[in-house]
Amino acid sequence: MIFARLESLIAGYGIEDALERAHSYIKSGASGIMIHSCKDTPNEIIDFSKIFRKKYPKLPLICVPTAYSMTYHKELSDAGFNIIIYANHMLRAAYKAMEYVSHEILKHGRTAEIEKDCISVKKVINLIPNVS
Repeated sequence: MIFARLESLIAGYGIEDALERAHSYIKSGASGIMIHSCKDTPNEIIDFSKIFRKKYPKLPLICVPTAYSMTYHKELSDAGFNIIIYANHMLRAAYKAMEYVSHEILKHGRTAEIEKDCISVKKVINLIPNVS
């Protein structure tokens, strides 16, 4: 599948431009559309979805709610989004944990104090299929 990513809203070109681009991409063979917004509410992507869904009721539609994090998954799903990508939250959370662990190792000069915050080496190895 090939998804076309629309940056019209981020660039300030508005919903009409985003809809025109979406239509062009779909006409050119895109399997679905990913619409982006940097606003702190989902209003403009929901407005886009309402119009988009009238013409393309079954085509995959993706949003990435990083900027409008107070929005519930259900609200986006109810608005017509089939795929919701939480783009960098795992990385951001992992970074915070890695920073904490690094600080604690430097502070104590060993790892004993942070072992309670880590999964076992065995669990890590078991994450890889066919390795024991």
